[in-house]
Amino acid sequence: MTSFRTLDDVDVAAKRVLVRVDLNVPMKDGEVTDDTRIRAVLPTISEISDKGGKVVLLAHFGRPKGEAKPEMSLEPIAGAVASRLGRPVAFAADCIGETAAAAVAAMADGDVLLLENTRFHKGEEKNETEFAAALAANGDIYVNDAFATAHRAHASTEGLAHHMTAVAGRCMQKELEALEAALGSPKRPVAAIVGGAKVSSKIDLLENLVSRVDMLVIGGGMANTFLAAKGVDVGKSLCEHDLADTAIRIMAAAETAGCDILLPVDLVTAKEFAVNAESDVVGLNGVADDDMILDAGPDTVAKVEDAIDRANTVVWNGPLGAFEVPPFDRATVTAARYAAERTQVAGLMSVAGGGDTVAALNTAGVADRFTYVSTAGGAFLEWLEGKALPGVEALRK
Repeated sequence: MTSFRTLDDVDVAAKRVLVRVDLNVPMKDGEVTDDTRIRAVLPTISEISDKGGKVVLLAHFGRPKGEAKPEMSLEPIAGAVASRLGRPVAFAADCIGETAAAAVAAMADGDVLLLENTRFHKGEEKNETEFAAALAANGDIYVNDAFATAHRAHASTEGLAHHMTAVAGRCMQKELEALEAALGSPKRPVAAIVGGAKVSSKIDLLENLVSRVDMLVIGGGMANTFLAAKGVDVGKSLCEHDLADTAIRIMAAAETAGCDILLPVDLVTAKEFAVNAESDVVGLNGVADDDMILDAGPDTVAKVEDAIDRANTVVWNGPLGAFEVPPFDRATVTAARYAAERTQVAGLMSVAGGGDTVAALNTAGVADRFTYVSTAGGAFLEWLEGKALPGVEALRK
């Protein structure tokens, strides 16, 4: 039993269904270059349409900051949605007012309509009651299927829920169920793998995780800050030396909570950060003054694999090294493939999310072999930090 309402709780037949989707997709020369987010919401659109509901899509594109900017119009995306959906998608040049109302009134049961960029109006990001009411005027039921925007209390992501019955779409539902299984009521032991460049951007996340998981693997540039705090010379590596006290505090909190922190035990270093740069595997005392730590070494990867072996649940956010530049992708790729194998063979619950994380899993060729991979960036990170997401809270029973 989920704690939030879903499409199973409403009858959409002959109803005007406002569906908030994430269509903030990459574009080049008027064409969508990555349709991941479009494909994610197709099940919800198809289901409502097949059941005779009038599907009225709400979305944003870019950051127009309350102004109607032609280059940020959703009109080109309507065609992309239609081609993936396999049925026509009409377009209205505004999301409120007479233009939107006329387009909705012209719909037959099962039709799909995309309204113009909600962020063309200042009331969207300000979550103004009047703007939310204007959006609500064109619908009978509100469906939020955009987890990636759930950390924002905007009119189309949170405000609408105060004007009509609000439920989660299938994409949102799948995301929330995966997140609940990963940290809400997980099968233990739980291992979290957290990487990335800076500790400063993930302090809240780390402080939350040490009290929620059994093992915490720290990699990437973040690990350098922890190593330095323990007295390891990190050369000219990316490192936030001013956060040594923060790192020590997090390690102390982990010890108190019974959470094992796994830091690198060997390192891949190089004199330059370049593709196929000459590199060495060194111990913790082997970093020269002019060295940069750019990846975790094989002994560290073995320890990460051991943590994955011992875990029943793995939550992953961030790479273990500078994965964009070979050969410094080895630790991330090797560990990701191992987690994917354990997912497929041993039933490991593996949930990953965040932009760099998705890119890293794609590099490893295993994004489709994890239990769930979230394309959300900020929303996934805030969820890991233990924060309530406005767009999700609005859907609770």
